[in-house]
Amino acid sequence: MNHFCTITTGSHLYKVQALEASLAAVNPDFQLHVLCMDITPPAQTKLRCYRPEHVLTIPDASAILAKYRKHKDRMRWSLKPVFMQYLLRQEAIDKVIYLDNDLFFYNDYGFLFDLLDKHTFLLTPHYYPHDPKKDQNWLEANFRVGLFNAGFVAASRKALSSLAWWAACCLYRCEKNPMRGLFDDQKYLDLIPVREPETLILPHKGCNVASWNRTVCPRSMRNGAVYISDTYPIVFIHFNDFCIREILDGKDPLLRTYLNHYIDTLKQFRPGLTSQDLYKKEPLADKIKFLLWKLATDLGL
Repeated sequence: MNHFCTITTGSHLYKVQALEASLAAVNPDFQLHVLCMDITPPAQTKLRCYRPEHVLTIPDASAILAKYRKHKDRMRWSLKPVFMQYLLRQEAIDKVIYLDNDLFFYNDYGFLFDLLDKHTFLLTPHYYPHDPKKDQNWLEANFRVGLFNAGFVAASRKALSSLAWWAACCLYRCEKNPMRGLFDDQKYLDLIPVREPETLILPHKGCNVASWNRTVCPRSMRNGAVYISDTYPIVFIHFNDFCIREILDGKDPLLRTYLNHYIDTLKQFRPGLTSQDLYKKEPLADKIKFLLWKLATDLGL
């Protein structure tokens, strides 16, 4: 049995259900464990559901819940390593993969669990552009936001001490703070390969495909399927707001068919949903940050 986990609120439960459907469609040998923050899940579900009080046996769990009770996003992000520890401490689970609930699978994932037989952690790079001669904002994003995406983190039981360390880091600070070199729970992952020499930075570029990596991981069509860097079939896509916006705006066109499949699955759990319901304009704060960065760069600051 392959064990996945995610964390959700009621407003995003339909995405969890779509994620589960995508996992089942490619390999039914799995269990999706869900930490439900503000809801009692439906009675008729294959999801294995938990409430925050279930994880209180894990060090720092109660402190995280208390510290971030008024900051629900930070609470959820900080509970990732807590929930993973909780599951790995169960006798029947020695490997677990955390997934953000806006991921969606298209090809078999079994090899990821096989890799955890030899590696304590699996991480996926953002693969942001990193050309120092153009679009340098993306180059610098690697250092502002982090080298690895925290929407996918896989760990074996051997990684329990580093998961505890990650949770302690989130308790210390879970915030976007460039001056301190912090980005929520995510930036701490840069240190995982240092702490855990048996960490594998996944070479399979079909994992955690997103529009932020379309430059470094170009798409091509072959026999009706999209391949990444001419080699890797798409295993799963990270459909966050940015990715959906870029696809709908025509900037990542080869992923449109995959997005349509995702939306059709979401509709099974949220009838009437349209692509425009998922389209989020670029936040004004992000536009202002970029303009300030560009101004500072033009001024040589």
